Amino acid sequence: MLSVTADSFRLAQVFTIARGSKTEAHVLTVRAFADGVIGLGECVPYARYGETPDSVRAQIEGLPEGISRQDLQDAVPAGAARNAVDCALWDLAAKKSGTPVWKLAGLAPPRPQITAYTVSLDTPDAMRAEAMKHAHRPLLKIKLGTPDDMPRLEAVRQGAPDARIIVDANEGWTAEVYGELAPHLLRLGVAMVEQPLPVEEDDMLAEIARPLPVCADESCHDRASLPGLTGKYDMVNIKLDKTGGLTEALALREAARAEGYKVMVGCMVGSSLAMAPAVLVAQGAEVVDLDGPLLLAEDREVPLVYDTAGVHPASPALWG
Repeated sequence: MLSVTADSFRLAQVFTIARGSKTEAHVLTVRAFADGVIGLGECVPYARYGETPDSVRAQIEGLPEGISRQDLQDAVPAGAARNAVDCALWDLAAKKSGTPVWKLAGLAPPRPQITAYTVSLDTPDAMRAEAMKHAHRPLLKIKLGTPDDMPRLEAVRQGAPDARIIVDANEGWTAEVYGELAPHLLRLGVAMVEQPLPVEEDDMLAEIARPLPVCADESCHDRASLPGLTGKYDMVNIKLDKTGGLTEALALREAARAEGYKVMVGCMVGSSLAMAPAVLVAQGAEVVDLDGPLLLAEDREVPLVYDTAGVHPASPALWG
């Protein structure tokens, strides 16, 4: 049996990307019940992909009782609904068997992973101040995506002169803007740029110079996305809310590596429950961006541990 509830978590501060701002993380929590055991999963319905909390809830509530994780893969398309249910079923299996998910999935024991910390889109002065506050972190992810991003880039680098920096444009640039910015990204030591162009315009990436690695985010959801990335991207961003859960995320990771792509593992802005299964996918990834809980003012009762070693694997009391 499945149940779904809506939960909200206050953010520590306003979070802004090229598409808008938010002050709360709105998530759906799925509980899978069997034999007195409860498995948990979380998803973040995302308007960019045509999802709303109501539409995702309807998908979940429309599933047949007792659906297996295997049957789920064909019953619901890749997206938030399948993610929450898939992760809840993995957690349920782990709790019923007394075996951690990583072992059930045939993975190596997970270790802490260094994660990016996201500096959201703001004025150059505000972004410089935020970068200074987090300059001790080894990896910063900078939200950009406007035609006027050069002052922001310069300000962040001034605020965090030693941090490794990656940039996420969230489809906000044109090919012309990206072409103008790319040399400056290199000059400022940016290690990677994520989704610089809109999905419907990203064919241009095969025609223009790519002087630094380009990562597909909105252009890559699951394994079916891979053929469309050829010649345009160097890396894929695996998010469980896009893949439709841990099952497909692990399969996408394997398939992407087999085709020569580097791997980033990212997240929507959610709680520790959403990050917990993603930590398993993040093992060995070139870039890990699982900082959702670091952006929250409140979290799950048993949150993930973040320290200088990075984000640690979840306690069984949280998930898995």
